[in-house]
Amino acid sequence: MFQPSQADVRRFFCGTYDKLTRELPMEAIEVLASEWIRLHPEYHGDLADLDRALAEMQTADPSRENPFLHLAMHLSISEQCSIDQPPGIRQAVELLAARLDSLHDAHHQVMECLGQMLWESQRSGRPPDGQAYIDAVRRRATGT
Repeated sequence: MFQPSQADVRRFFCGTYDKLTRELPMEAIEVLASEWIRLHPEYHGDLADLDRALAEMQTADPSRENPFLHLAMHLSISEQCSIDQPPGIRQAVELLAARLDSLHDAHHQVMECLGQMLWESQRSGRPPDGQAYIDAVRRRATGT
């Protein structure tokens, strides 16, 4: 399993943003990431300066959303849906997107479910519970 470091993630998104702004060819994963980058213009300043992005890893502001984490979660959810892993995530996200009439808004709600699942896993010392994650997304999709 590929587990990039925090610096790797920042390099990836800053590099993708650079290619996007200069209209350079991209790898498939960069094309996908660039779509989420386009939907978050509030992060463009953070993505435009790799040196600053790397330096800020040491001085993260807890009162401010981490644009790199946010974009990485969008990318993770997109990848989960593309391979339907955990099984059922694609349908659950599609249902939520239909209910909200926005894939972007659905992703933001799924991020909350994903974050909760990861927090529970870390807190309990157990592996992430994919079924609990799917169930949480489905509850949001059905409004129950």
